[in-house]
Amino acid sequence: MTQPLAGSIALVTGASRGIGRAVALTLARAGAHIVAVARTTGALEEIDDAARAAGSSATLVPLDMRDYAGTYRLASALNERYQRLDVMVGNAGVAGQRSPLDHIEPQNWEEVMAVNVTANWHLIRAMDALLKRSAAGRAVFITSGAATHARAYSGAYSVSKAALNVLARTYAAETDATVLRVNLFNPGPTRTRMRAQVMPGEDPMTLPTPEDVAEKILSLCLPSCCETGKLYDFPAGKFLEFKPPA
Repeated sequence: MTQPLAGSIALVTGASRGIGRAVALTLARAGAHIVAVARTTGALEEIDDAARAAGSSATLVPLDMRDYAGTYRLASALNERYQRLDVMVGNAGVAGQRSPLDHIEPQNWEEVMAVNVTANWHLIRAMDALLKRSAAGRAVFITSGAATHARAYSGAYSVSKAALNVLARTYAAETDATVLRVNLFNPGPTRTRMRAQVMPGEDPMTLPTPEDVAEKILSLCLPSCCETGKLYDFPAGKFLEFKPPA
C-alpha cells in the first residue's frame, strides 16, 4: 500500500472512538504519525496498538478539549519535537441535551459551545504557526447537516455546528494565500455511539461506518487536496459551495 502521508504529523481530536478513531487509523495506514487526543486513556492505548500494527506510530494525549491550557501545552510540545504540524482534524464534539431551547440547562449549553466551537478556536490559535510550517498543511473540521437544517430539540448542537462552519471558513479565508488548506466535512448519519444516542430508534446497520467516512476525510488531508474554505458533504458525495451574500 502506498503511504501518501509518510513522515507526516497528524493531530486528531476525539480520536478514541467513532469517526475520530477511524480517521486516526486511516491516517496511520497512510503513513502519518498520529497525535491522538481524547479523554479516554484506555481507548487511546488501543489506537497506539492499531497504529503500530499498521506500520506507523502514535503519540497519545489524554486531554479534555475544554482544557484550553492543555491545548497550548500540546502545541508547545509539538513545536519542540517536530517544529511543524502537517494535518489537523478537529473531530471532537458533543451532542448536548435534546430539549426545547427554553428547557436546555445553561451548563449543558455551555458545554456544547465549549467543545464544539471554542475548543476548535483554541486549536486554531494554538496550532496555526505549526500548520503554516508544513510544506502542505491541511486542516479539516467535522461538521453536521444540523448546521444548516434547524430541527426541533437539537438547538445547542445545531447552533454550535453553524458557528463551527463560520469559524472554519473564516480561517480558510485568512490563510488563503498560504500553503494551508482548510475545509469542513459533513459525514451525515454514521454508525457511531453519538448517533445512536440521539436517534435510538434508527437501525445502525443502515448507516455508513466510520471507516467508510474516514476514507474520504483522508483525501482532504493529502497534499494533493487544493480546495479550501469548502464543505465536503459525504451523503452527496461532493463539495458544496457556500453562496456569498447578495
